[in-house]
Amino acid sequence: MKNTIDMTTGAVSRNIVYFALPVFIGSMFQQLYNTADSLFVGNFIGSRALAAVSSAGYLIFLLVGFFDGVFMGAGVVIGHFIGAKDASQTQKAVHTTVSLGLITGALLTVLGIFLAPVILRLIGTPDEVMAESLVYFRIYFSGSLVLVLYNTFTGILRAAGDSKSPLYFLIVSSVANIALDFFFVGVLRLGVGSVALATVISETLSVVLCLKKLLTVEGSHRLYLKKISIDISLFKKIIRIGVPSGAQNSIIGFANIVVQSHINSFGALAMAGQGAYSKIEGFAFLPITSFTAALTTFVSQNIGAKEFDRVKEGARFGTLWTCILAEAIGLVTFTFAPLLVSAFDSNAEAVAYGVSRARVCSFFYCLLAYSHALSAILRGQGKSIVPMVVMLICWCIIRVTILTIGFMFAHSILIVNCVYPITWALSTILFTIYYFSADKKRL
Repeated sequence: MKNTIDMTTGAVSRNIVYFALPVFIGSMFQQLYNTADSLFVGNFIGSRALAAVSSAGYLIFLLVGFFDGVFMGAGVVIGHFIGAKDASQTQKAVHTTVSLGLITGALLTVLGIFLAPVILRLIGTPDEVMAESLVYFRIYFSGSLVLVLYNTFTGILRAAGDSKSPLYFLIVSSVANIALDFFFVGVLRLGVGSVALATVISETLSVVLCLKKLLTVEGSHRLYLKKISIDISLFKKIIRIGVPSGAQNSIIGFANIVVQSHINSFGALAMAGQGAYSKIEGFAFLPITSFTAALTTFVSQNIGAKEFDRVKEGARFGTLWTCILAEAIGLVTFTFAPLLVSAFDSNAEAVAYGVSRARVCSFFYCLLAYSHALSAILRGQGKSIVPMVVMLICWCIIRVTILTIGFMFAHSILIVNCVYPITWALSTILFTIYYFSADKKRL
């Protein structure tokens, strides 16, 4: 149990930082191997291939994001029982979660493979990159089961306070992915499909390592293959908390697909440049993902233990430092944007598209961090409806409306670039209003 942190005892700031640091490093490695995909594609295959990978990225988030959100709900349920020291219910929640992972992984495989051409057409993917986008998309989703199971297993470990084991497994997976990218693309000179294949192989390796850990760990979250089944009451609770979180991710994914369809209208170089920026932006979001993961686990365990003062203290600390770190990285991104974007694609026009997005968005990362932090805190409480509604209003309805009306007046990439900070600001306002208008038990 030495890798686990009991969030219900000890210094609040230390617990959150100690939990968040491995998540941060793990996210860094995950982003590195996702970035390696684009680096190899952009430098060895070309701008058109990079555009194809970028076009598929938002679709992947749309489909995978929903199921990831559902398993966030599962982690909250498990965290509540662990905080309450209820071993029996923890066991039931763990095995119900794994059962759900097996079912959703199979479902996502079918959806991803068969709906790929339809969705790519709906978002206006140019004919020049359609074939490569389709190959990448289908191979990627052929490994949906291992992708979902990885998130399922790491979610269970993190709910138990163990963020170190997922880090170790992710490092191994990342190194394997980069090595396979180099071999498939750099040595064999295969196409974009080989990049997706490298991801599937490396994810499979990480799933095997996670499974081995859960089968041998000492604790109430240990997995027993013979016990894998669904407890109906816990299944309903997981769905009640997880579906709004999944819907929130899908809302963001849908809005991003609409944005991508507008980017596609500017051609392959715009797709490549803005896609390169998206990879860079992923690094800027690392403090957000690490601290919000820590916040959700911290809040869920302390809610289960009825340590409400610790919940408030942790919420304040986590939100503040999430915003500070995100803004610091945003300023670095703003300053070095030309150098960073050109690492993916040296084409001057593609670089210009990527830099234009960076110069508009990166200064406002603190707003994005704040929204995600409050969302994580509410999710840890089991209140996942509020962030879903806020994201639906701001990051979907308003974002799509701004793009639709804006493009009626001007076909400008500036409208695409500005829509993100505008909607981040709006969600910040709504979360703040909710925060200060709640009752005395608010976080």
